[in-house]
Amino acid sequence: MKIKILGSGCVNCQTLEKRMVVALDELDVKAEIEKVQSFQDIASYGVMSTPALVIDGKVLFQGMVPKVEVLKDMVTRFGDEGS
Repeated sequence: MKIKILGSGCVNCQTLEKRMVVALDELDVKAEIEKVQSFQDIASYGVMSTPALVIDGKVLFQGMVPKVEVLKDMVTRFGDEGS
């Protein structure tokens, strides 16, 4: 599973990354987390508000920082645990 956190590196982006790490640990799921900070790369996803979360190429949300439980649900529903 490939997870991308899109954002400038602000506090919200850092919080999203920390919560995602907790969610993955609680689910015992291995994933590669990449931070995407280039505005050109962020815009290529059609994202206009950060932070945003991309799982396996799919933008799942933007402009918010979900709670760990919501992130766990997203990983379970949208992540490809086989990769």
